[in-house]
Amino acid sequence: MEPHPTAASLVERKFHVLVGVTGSVAALKLPLLVSKLLDVPGTCVIRAWDCSKPLLFCPAMNTTMWEHPLTAQQVDQLKAFGYMEIPCVYKKLVCGDQGLGAMAEVETIVDKVKEVLSQHSGIQQS
Repeated sequence: MEPHPTAASLVERKFHVLVGVTGSVAALKLPLLVSKLLDVPGTCVIRAWDCSKPLLFCPAMNTTMWEHPLTAQQVDQLKAFGYMEIPCVYKKLVCGDQGLGAMAEVETIVDKVKEVLSQHSGIQQS
């Protein structure tokens, strides 16, 4: 039986970009990312990430959470680490709110990843 893989072994150096989406950058995990308490499953990969490579994050949460002053501070801290934000968008959320907080559209995320990959590794966009 093979040993359980560690976060470091899961993040092989061949990957060029890491994108954190809803589950990775929801309101409850932002403080953990900022405070470097990254031992929560799903976030420990970030500590194993090669910081010379881009890390994009896509915040997604309830409008009230998004508008809370702590959220802006935490997003700013992630950007200070050099992480790139793919901003949330305004629309009707699952909870029924109408406002900012929805994750960016998949097409927007894919386009940004392609752009970043082409800038950082010379990969041609298709």
